[in-house]
Amino acid sequence: MAQRDLDIAREYVRSERGVEARDWGGHIPVALVYANSYRVGMSSLAIHALYRLLNEEPGILVERAFAWLERPSPQSPVILLESGRPVADAAVLAVSLSFEMDYFHLVSLLHRGGIPPRAAERDASHPLVILGGPAVSANPAPLMPLADAIVIGEIEPIIGELAQVLRGIWDSSREDTLQALSALPGVLVPSSGAHRPVQRLVLRDLDAYPTETTIISPRAEFGDMHLMEISRGCVHGCRFCLAGSLYRPYRERSLGVLLSAAQRAMAQRSKLGLVAAAVSDYGEIDELARELRRMGAAISVSSLRVRPLAESVVDALEASGSRSITIAPEAGSERLRTLIRKGIDEGDILRAAESLHGRFSSLKLYSMIGLPTEDDGDIEELLALTAQVSSRFGRQVVLNVTPFVPKAHTPFERMAMAPGPVLEARLRRLREGCRALRVAFRAESVSASIEQALLARGDERIGEALLDSAGASRRFSRNLQAAGIALKAELGERAPDVRLPWDMVQFGPMLPSSECRSQQAHG
Repeated sequence: MAQRDLDIAREYVRSERGVEARDWGGHIPVALVYANSYRVGMSSLAIHALYRLLNEEPGILVERAFAWLERPSPQSPVILLESGRPVADAAVLAVSLSFEMDYFHLVSLLHRGGIPPRAAERDASHPLVILGGPAVSANPAPLMPLADAIVIGEIEPIIGELAQVLRGIWDSSREDTLQALSALPGVLVPSSGAHRPVQRLVLRDLDAYPTETTIISPRAEFGDMHLMEISRGCVHGCRFCLAGSLYRPYRERSLGVLLSAAQRAMAQRSKLGLVAAAVSDYGEIDELARELRRMGAAISVSSLRVRPLAESVVDALEASGSRSITIAPEAGSERLRTLIRKGIDEGDILRAAESLHGRFSSLKLYSMIGLPTEDDGDIEELLALTAQVSSRFGRQVVLNVTPFVPKAHTPFERMAMAPGPVLEARLRRLREGCRALRVAFRAESVSASIEQALLARGDERIGEALLDSAGASRRFSRNLQAAGIALKAELGERAPDVRLPWDMVQFGPMLPSSECRSQQAHG
């Protein structure tokens, strides 16, 4: 292991507060892995919550590992941050996966860590690899060849039982440990053969498990603030949104719990980041914002809906010195916003732009392209809407566009993804239109979105191609071709009678595909 990598890891730890660096003696060492950069991973509340929850369990010791610290490199070793040991020294890898594109980084991380990516090729000398997080909870199929076990949904309800199994890992065979894991609610063990249905785990009482910043990390993307989850789930049910399906039912933390947590955090951080699917939906948002301002806290929010536009939050953001604010029309035309059930109209968006005029220096608009039934007219309407927003806001406007990717367990799970050439043409039109409007334009690449769609709705064949790629995107594409996997079929519409790769995961009732198609026809 290069001394330089060790020195960098130690420098990162020295910059942090709240780290638990303990002796390994008598403990089961668990590597808490985030398959992306340190900067992104330490801005994930999942990492903070798991670090605290697992370290609180007797006999468990947690250290963190990331796909990279400063910059990605195919040669750099994977280091456990707290001790500087190789990641393969851990007994367990607990991997949090929020985004499908991080699957590439995970495969690369395992290769560089000397851990076979295929579960079937690992033995008692290798760590047990347990996956969790929204991406793999929605569709575990592509990573089933990689995983020893997959936690479906929210881990808090089984954290004690999971820790109990892990505490016995050195006294049991690998097979016995996997059998014990498969007996836990919400845990899928791919090697068990015929896969029983797995019910998504749901935490009923958010107050019982605080989800907030555990380690102060100045080098993290949001390292200047203390992050606090104020609610989980969403009340709006947009048809494209995985989070709205994965985290239902909607739940809130109580006001008193949040204010107590904020008071403690203010001893070390004056800026608080409120995290929720839509912060303004929180039932007591006005009182929360007012009390936080009374404490002297600066506030940042993860998202803001334009109906209702929470003036108390906008006031708090302005008073906190925020220079930029974001709203998400999601589509340019009224027809498409009705189809996706966004629950806002053009008037809401324009009134929000007028209300924000003169209060912030930049307004970001988020929208998708390639939604079902979209045509060129919808793109022109998006440009027209952007022009009106720019006129009313009066300062810099940024249009940020991502291609629509159908996700498992959403009402659009069987819908087709728009063809690559169509998406490219629409991005070109938007780029040209924004240039003429003097509006900044940003877009996610079409090729990356196609890869994301393959991983989001793929089966184990897609997973095998991923594992053979060693984490390289170009090899993944070649492997798909070599395996005879037709992209058109994988990205196309799934018929109502076709079994879906994620059918073993039970999320609960949702809008039937037939109703979705009816909405398209009459949208």
